[in-house]
Amino acid sequence: MKKELIPLRDFKRIPEDRMLKRSTEFLEEMKKRRTVREFSSKEVPLEIIENCVKAAITAPSGANMQPWHFIIITDSEIKKKIRIAAEKEEHDFYTKRATKEWLNALSILGTDENKPFLEEAPFIIVVFAESYNKSVDGKKVKNYYVHESVGIACGMLITALHCCGLASLTHTPSPMNFLNKILNRPINEKPFMLIVTGCPSKDAKVPKIKKKAFDECVTIL
Repeated sequence: MKKELIPLRDFKRIPEDRMLKRSTEFLEEMKKRRTVREFSSKEVPLEIIENCVKAAITAPSGANMQPWHFIIITDSEIKKKIRIAAEKEEHDFYTKRATKEWLNALSILGTDENKPFLEEAPFIIVVFAESYNKSVDGKKVKNYYVHESVGIACGMLITALHCCGLASLTHTPSPMNFLNKILNRPINEKPFMLIVTGCPSKDAKVPKIKKKAFDECVTIL
């Protein structure tokens, strides 16, 4: 069925000097974003998190299928269950599955199997990718470009959280199937990413790292 097209009413052309100013200011703001592993227990209004997720679900998606489901977790018991299950998988990873090369690459970040942030931070946002949905008559409806679509939405969510003054951490224990059981999600949903968020602790520290230079990762033709 052909979709109805409507006029683009909300787009407003911005003078180039203002465009440049905005782009520069946004760049400088995003340079400040860092992944944080030490969180304060300070409460953050739920409405802020909801607005950030609402921003994320405006992301473009393949055929506009919007193949995602976000779960915002504040419950301490659920966070504890997630931490226990995640640390079990991480223990197996660090002691059995990870190669020496991989562990060496991670060493600069100082990560290990212990994930206290899963209980310390006020929010965990679990993002699920939906391989298919069901129509009104119960038939499977395939989703397209699922990983690309959900990845874009997660990027927008991380950006939104930072712009609201919150720190975040992306966490992807492997495998993550335990999340379906803990959160009672259907089989068409696959855990894509945990995004831990809140205010950083007063004594939070981050690794001293560098990003690639513009010319190393960008080509203009």
